[in-house]
Amino acid sequence: MILILTLGLIVLLLIGLPVAMALALSALGAALVGGGMVFQFSVLAQKMQFGLQNFLLIAIPLFILTAKLMNTAGITKKIFSFADTLVGFLPGGLAHANVVASLIFAGMSGAAVVDAAGLGQIELDAMTKSNYPKKFSVAVTAASSTIGPIFPPSIPMVVFSFVSGVSVGRLFLGGVVPGLLMAGILMLMVAFYAKKHNFPRQPFPTFAIAFRSFTEAFLPLLTPIILLGGIWLGVFTPTEAAAVAVCYALIIGVFIMRELSLKDVGRAFIETARETAMIGFLVAASALYGWILMRSGMIIKVAEWLVSISQNPLHILLIINVFLLVVGCFLDSTIAILILGPMLMPVIEKVGIDPVHFGVVMVLNLMIGLLTPPFGIVLFVMVKVSGLKFEEVVKSTLPFLIPLFVVLILIVIFPGFVTVLPNLIMGG
Repeated sequence: MILILTLGLIVLLLIGLPVAMALALSALGAALVGGGMVFQFSVLAQKMQFGLQNFLLIAIPLFILTAKLMNTAGITKKIFSFADTLVGFLPGGLAHANVVASLIFAGMSGAAVVDAAGLGQIELDAMTKSNYPKKFSVAVTAASSTIGPIFPPSIPMVVFSFVSGVSVGRLFLGGVVPGLLMAGILMLMVAFYAKKHNFPRQPFPTFAIAFRSFTEAFLPLLTPIILLGGIWLGVFTPTEAAAVAVCYALIIGVFIMRELSLKDVGRAFIETARETAMIGFLVAASALYGWILMRSGMIIKVAEWLVSISQNPLHILLIINVFLLVVGCFLDSTIAILILGPMLMPVIEKVGIDPVHFGVVMVLNLMIGLLTPPFGIVLFVMVKVSGLKFEEVVKSTLPFLIPLFVVLILIVIFPGFVTVLPNLIMGG
């Protein structure tokens, strides 16, 4: 069973089969070999259906829809304009604004690809018009987009919560400090480049300009405050927060800014439905794969093998990180979490690693994978929006992996960066 589950999945992926199909077929083949009660079509179908019966999963399409409505309504332009007013006077001002805008947008979207494709186009256009090198602009945009899934809300953390049972509210809180660290260290990197290449800066804004920029962005800026404040105060759950975000985006876009037409709203719903259907099939297939994986005993064997290497939590975490960095080069973050999350949770529980700490570390590690060849999704998005060749995007982005690795090392060695807010606000 184990051989079919692992080698079967790898072979099916290598021949180009969609991931969900590869997961389902390899699980089906293993169940066939296993025989007995496992190979009953009714049981297999129930396991796939059961994988989708989780209230938490509703948050995923709702956060996707929120981001699409925000992009369509032109809210992302106002966010970038405000970020430019806020830090544009620094050397390399538009690059700093790029990072700050991604941090703000992270409080609404929760997905790196949405940031890179939506806000990224606006950022690239602005930096190109101001004569920034396109390769540098692409690198900053790609790197800053990874803040989205770390700073709450976060779609990958919702997925991790689904497979691990860890509180999504605690995971969201755990991502706040690492998200701010990512933004801060990326801005230090931008400052280094700006000084080295003498990049331009914007004039220091007058009070009138600053006030106008703030008032235009005020309502969008309230989004993360409403969402996070509501979750932390216990007004609504993270899933309910996603629904609130959709309603808020509709109110702003349709009734206040009047940028969203019924046609725009309909298109956003259709696009969200398509993406949700793909994610839903993936979740159902991974639920079946995970169940067969558990019955095969592979999860227990992996846990025992890792624990036999060392009982030191830091050593185990470093080993897992190296493994995840390699996996991230080949698998999408959602797929990796769905497959590996259930396998690794028994290991971290045995050695006493805080599951919230591990969840944030795992998500950040896989976000780095979005920027690494051969299958880094954000790299392909940047190729599309910039017109550069894939090799050029990869080469220009590589130096900006350094700040992300620095943050990863910091939160691995010092768990307090992740756990301080969850323990402070929700108790530990």
